[in-house]
Amino acid sequence: MVPLLLVLLLALILFGAGFAIKILWWVALAVLVLWLVGFVARPSGSSGRWYRW
Repeated sequence: MVPLLLVLLLALILFGAGFAIKILWWVALAVLVLWLVGFVARPSGSSGRWYRW
């Protein structure tokens, strides 16, 4: 019974980690798109950087 529970727990952890990693990939893609849009649409009178930092 214990090995079965360990296998189920491992499958649950791997499924959760896979789901979290997939969400993080989508977040990273959204940030990249926002950065590219900001890079293209930067004001012409600035020093070349559209962000403050």
